[in-house]
Amino acid sequence: AEDAAFRAEIRQKGEETLAYLQKNHLKGVVLAGRPYHLDPEINHGIDKLILSLDMAVLTEDSVSHLAELPRPLRVLDQWTYHSRLYKAANLVCSYENVDLVQLNSFGCGVDAVTTDQVEEILTERNKLYTVLKIDEGANLGAARIRLRSLKAAMGSREKEGIRAGGSSKPFQRAIFTKEMKRIRTILIPQMSPLHFQFLEAALGACGYKAELLPVVDRNTVDAGLKYVNNDACYPTIVSLGQILSALESGKYDPDTTAIFMSQTGGQCRASNYVSLLRRALREMHMEQIPVISVNWTGLEQNPGFKLFSLPLIKRAAMGLIYGDVLMRVLLATRPYEAEAGAANALSEAWAEKLKKSVAKGSLLSMNRNIRAMVRDFDELPRRDVKKPRVGVVGEILVKYHPLANNRIVRIIEQEGGEAVVFDLIDFFLYGMYNKTFNFEKLAGSEKEVKQQLRMISLIEWLRNGARRILDQSRHFEGPARITHVAEEAQKVASLGNQCGEGWLLVGEMVEMLDSGIDNICCLQPFACLPNHVTGKGMMKPLRAYKPSANIVAIDYDPGASDVNQLNRIKLMMATAFKNMEAAERE
Repeated sequence: AEDAAFRAEIRQKGEETLAYLQKNHLKGVVLAGRPYHLDPEINHGIDKLILSLDMAVLTEDSVSHLAELPRPLRVLDQWTYHSRLYKAANLVCSYENVDLVQLNSFGCGVDAVTTDQVEEILTERNKLYTVLKIDEGANLGAARIRLRSLKAAMGSREKEGIRAGGSSKPFQRAIFTKEMKRIRTILIPQMSPLHFQFLEAALGACGYKAELLPVVDRNTVDAGLKYVNNDACYPTIVSLGQILSALESGKYDPDTTAIFMSQTGGQCRASNYVSLLRRALREMHMEQIPVISVNWTGLEQNPGFKLFSLPLIKRAAMGLIYGDVLMRVLLATRPYEAEAGAANALSEAWAEKLKKSVAKGSLLSMNRNIRAMVRDFDELPRRDVKKPRVGVVGEILVKYHPLANNRIVRIIEQEGGEAVVFDLIDFFLYGMYNKTFNFEKLAGSEKEVKQQLRMISLIEWLRNGARRILDQSRHFEGPARITHVAEEAQKVASLGNQCGEGWLLVGEMVEMLDSGIDNICCLQPFACLPNHVTGKGMMKPLRAYKPSANIVAIDYDPGASDVNQLNRIKLMMATAFKNMEAAERE
């Protein structure tokens, strides 16, 4: 009741202030920032600076209740603060003497989503938009100039009779219709080359014209930086850049093309890849291209694409299992091969066989193929050498995508180590397993939990054969169950850590340490908050858990120094060899 009274008082004051400004012909600014921007140590007193310019300051929650905003928006609008922000932006369009200034934290990728959307709302109705970056610098010179310019522009517009106009309209997305299924080529962006080649085969077998985009190059990053808000994280730049680069090439006709893009619906900015891509397509004058949101939570639907179809789910599951097994045997063989290139050649040969198997969709043949593939890698001639094993964990795209991580697996192998990367399928199981914790501690339904647990049991049953075959081999080991990874994570962290890779990242590192893999490269995009908390932020407790842990955190960003990354890996490898030699002497 006290909270409700407080909110009512804030809104009443907002209404009074707007009326006062109108009556006295004064100007005002809705100063919209993250809740923590209220802290004077963070906002550097910008609210006082605005007051010194003889303009009133209002918060977004004092006025947002006065406006409605037609939905849907282009972005995924799932946070209450963001919803208030967008409403406040729409409200100022009804006042000629009130504008909005948005405070943006340096490196806040979610703000990359909100700033784009707020700008669209304001410019659509012919209003000014000002965004001020807040970082550790306390010099307000630039902010003062921007705010004075805003006040001058407001006065100039008033003299010239320039007024806001029109009304906000719901965002109209291009829908992938049933007629498009056989006509349009669906572009699939790369995330993990070993895994996604099988996704192309799965979609093709289900009647879709799917094309996996080639392994990306530096042009990908350039295209991403050109069309995507540069405050977005590195995975956003890489994921969307490879699509935009392909479209820029002129190879694809916008009228016969569609795009396949996953959407998690979680707290990470990755939930807005779809909306960021649509904005970029509009800037490229290709907004007629449908972006197919592939999600498990019903965020968007397209009549021409059915994710929940047994033939597609079955083939996609086969592709994930094949990709995980192929990745395990290849990475555990290549550093020891007697003939250079033999492991890659065998991998490519098996990939072609497995694509045909995915297209046929026969689960009966899956374990037979895996057994034969594991046997072939087991029997490949090897050198009798011992190498330090180096785990690679981190944000999902940077972890699996060779361009995003500057080919870290190759670097580890060149430095004399064996890279260990855990299964991609675990990321999906992690998302399903979260429902149990949420139901017990937060919210949810028992029915939903049971559905997710049944799905986990089904997927674990499907990969039981692969697990058994790998465990029975001479050189390889099978994946742990997701329940075991969750138990490992809880040794140092709570399962409530569910943003980004959350507890899965911690669980993988603990599992590696318990398996004798003491050397770990923890990869995160620069300014990826979830992975700085559950990745880099967990290094100290992990070292307390196992003092021999040799963990290095590596940031990846379009402007990151390759030399710095390489030096950190080399230092970690030097320590790994030193520890291995010490263990052998003992």
